[in-house]
Amino acid sequence: MELRAAPQPRRTRANGEASRERILDAAAVIAGERGFEGTSIKLVSTTSGLPVSSIYWHFMDKDELIAAVIDRCFHRWLENFDRAVDVPVDASRDEMFRIVLRNTGDALALYPDFLRLGLMLILERRPVEPTARKKFVETRRTAAERIKTFYATFFSALSGNEIESLVTLSVALADGLFVAEQVEGLELANSFDLMATAILSTAQAFSDARSTTH
Repeated sequence: MELRAAPQPRRTRANGEASRERILDAAAVIAGERGFEGTSIKLVSTTSGLPVSSIYWHFMDKDELIAAVIDRCFHRWLENFDRAVDVPVDASRDEMFRIVLRNTGDALALYPDFLRLGLMLILERRPVEPTARKKFVETRRTAAERIKTFYATFFSALSGNEIESLVTLSVALADGLFVAEQVEGLELANSFDLMATAILSTAQAFSDARSTTH
């Protein structure tokens, strides 16, 4: 009679996804408080309640784990950015724009980890997290393209170069306002309303400059 080892229970897709989400939740909390350097696989294991082997089953190393945290958070923010916004029927064009940007700020307040972690990685300029830094740069390009598409429709009279300038200004302002929120506790929705004023004013200045040259 041949003896065989009892088959090991297969990890189901649902269980695997649930474990992955627990790991990402724990890593997001830790990295948000301690940054890349202060995050460790052991600490993520302790916080998530899952063994180290489970973490390595999902992620090759800490760099890949942080990249996944950035990616998940960014796509949650992006879903909010793409979601239809309720606008009063009597809202003016400028009011519509302000509502959209306030909504963007609200979404960033809900899902800040991709920007917080990404900015830390970019500013620290250390070569030990290439996957996470690359993922942040990728999400940044995606966000800029979405903003560009929105602006091209909303400011349809502006040239391509002018739209690009507005996108650059928007990304820079969003970075600065986010840092100010982290330091001073500003409300991002109100800050993004201020940003809307800057964008609208710049767009108007571009239009006025074109009028005076023709």
